[in-house]
Amino acid sequence: MLIKNIIFDLGGVLVGLDDQRCIDAFKAIGAPQIAQYIEDHRTEDLFYDTEVGNISQHEFCNEVRRIASCNVRDEDIVWAWNRLLTVIPNEKKVRLLELHDKGFRLFLLSNTNEMHWNYCAEELFPYKRWIAQDFFDEIYLSYELHKIKPQEDIFATVLADAGIKAEETLFIDDNEANIAAARELGIQTFWNEHPDDWLKI
Repeated sequence: MLIKNIIFDLGGVLVGLDDQRCIDAFKAIGAPQIAQYIEDHRTEDLFYDTEVGNISQHEFCNEVRRIASCNVRDEDIVWAWNRLLTVIPNEKKVRLLELHDKGFRLFLLSNTNEMHWNYCAEELFPYKRWIAQDFFDEIYLSYELHKIKPQEDIFATVLADAGIKAEETLFIDDNEANIAAARELGIQTFWNEHPDDWLKI
């Protein structure tokens, strides 16, 4: 089936991720307990509510202070958390623009939180005269939808809202469970095991 639409994940597909930078940052602001959560790959325990939009940025920061028994400012906590995100290479931004020029409809579907998205939109996406919204026909974020991958209904929501057909859509993600969920709905998929793999397709 001819592909007309491409849905991109954000972290690990477009944006580089660096756990160690984030770990070091939380240690630097005096919250080593949070660094331990990240080192132990228990981020879902702490950050799930931010990704589904159940709590505000300030409530998240309060939870960090409670767990870490510290009195760190909100802005320092947000800075440390955003250190997870490294860069969106210009090569990827150019490829998105090229795909648009070829007639593909492009969408972003990300499990993310308000803090990370604001950082990406303000600091990582801007390229020459383009901003984040210019690269995609529509942007779907878990914290705004109150849904999260790999729940099938988040994919169904995107298909319905965008008015696109599953069989004409390619989904690119670095998480195998998310890929499997999309495939169940008949969406074509590409498992992006390494950050730049999708550039080769």
